[in-house]
Amino acid sequence: MEDIRPYLKPGVRAHLMGIGGVSMAPLAHVLLGRGLAVSGSDVRPGPAVEELQALGVPVHIGHAPENISGAALVIRTAAVHDDNPEIVAARAAGVPVFERAQAWGALMREYQSALCVAGTHGKTTTTSMCTHIALAAQADPTVMIGGSLPALGKGWRVGAGSAMVVEACEYCDSFLSFFPTVAVILNIEADHLDYFTGGLPQIQRSFRAFAELTPEDGAVVANAEDPNTMAALAGLDRPMLTFGLAAGDVTAAGLRWRNGLAGFDVRFRGETFCHVDLAVPGLHNVKNALAAAAAAIAMRWDAAAVSQGLAAFTGAGRRFERLGEVNGAAVYDDYAHHPGEIQALLTAVRPLGYERVICAFQPHTYTRTKSLFDGFVEALKLADLAVLTDIYPARETDTLGVSSAQLSAAVPGSLYCPSLSDLAAKLRELARPGDLILLVGAGDVVTVGKSLCG
Repeated sequence: MEDIRPYLKPGVRAHLMGIGGVSMAPLAHVLLGRGLAVSGSDVRPGPAVEELQALGVPVHIGHAPENISGAALVIRTAAVHDDNPEIVAARAAGVPVFERAQAWGALMREYQSALCVAGTHGKTTTTSMCTHIALAAQADPTVMIGGSLPALGKGWRVGAGSAMVVEACEYCDSFLSFFPTVAVILNIEADHLDYFTGGLPQIQRSFRAFAELTPEDGAVVANAEDPNTMAALAGLDRPMLTFGLAAGDVTAAGLRWRNGLAGFDVRFRGETFCHVDLAVPGLHNVKNALAAAAAAIAMRWDAAAVSQGLAAFTGAGRRFERLGEVNGAAVYDDYAHHPGEIQALLTAVRPLGYERVICAFQPHTYTRTKSLFDGFVEALKLADLAVLTDIYPARETDTLGVSSAQLSAAVPGSLYCPSLSDLAAKLRELARPGDLILLVGAGDVVTVGKSLCG
């Protein structure tokens, strides 16, 4: 495989496909900061595209062979396939094509430390928590998050410090192109089964390979209470720091709840490290905070920064994000798209005191819906009312014969609304004071909330 590093120098033109994406847009900004000339393409306009265009970056809407003209290299996301006309044109012209993760991995090697956060669930939130801690520690980090962070006003940051904080995704083994000095593994479950056709064992092998990327003087931060993670890392010959509510090197003590929010002491190998008061609800966020604290210990950030950073974290974009109200009902958006994430979300909001929790769910991809069907049914039962809309296909076409109508039929008392406009109308009809309406999914269901609250 060709090395991308010789191309990442001033004056070289890089063409980024999917340039408006959550990790491609920050890559574009980092490359611009290094003096490269950047162009791009995407299937649709959006705020990230408009921001780049305002900086003078030519961004084409739609993919066409001529878009790569003048480029010395092309960088693509995993969603861009070899039959894309820009990829075909690049190959025909001898222009090298690299994956997004290869570019991030090459950039990582220029930092003294790279904190990479991986796991089936909680990556964006925990990476955001780590970012808050790094800022409190005055580490001046470079950051890449798979979502927007209010403290940054976006999902990325270019710092002058020696540390990089990055969300690391396992899909298509992308994170195996990274060079972590601290590798965090939050949990491992079956997901992305369109790629991981070998199921959980293949996924565990991928995460182990990710952990093995850490150097001998680095560290692996792992969930001591997740059996799949511990099995994947058994016998690993790297320094390891474990975390858990009650088990591991980093644990929680004196856990107390007020209005659904947790306060607790972080204990490190039996000694009190710091106290934490969270501003985000749910036991899952206590676990995320413990992971972030363990990562901070591995990065040698001080206890005060952990307390301050976690107290200041109020959530990431599309992670239990308040959108407004409709007919007196509170409307929130959440990116949950796996049964475990939906279960964690619905469990977390129960103590918040709402009379009724309405979960409006848009499944993401046919393969995930088919393979995790029973898990979705059980998770959605935790809502007072589940309302389902059609599957967001993302990169797929329907070849499996699975539908949201089938999922709705399996969830007692649930409703099915084929389109987003149908969903918006139904939610407006249902909404009443005391309700919590959750718009849930990794697709475009968030647009419903914006229309309801606009």
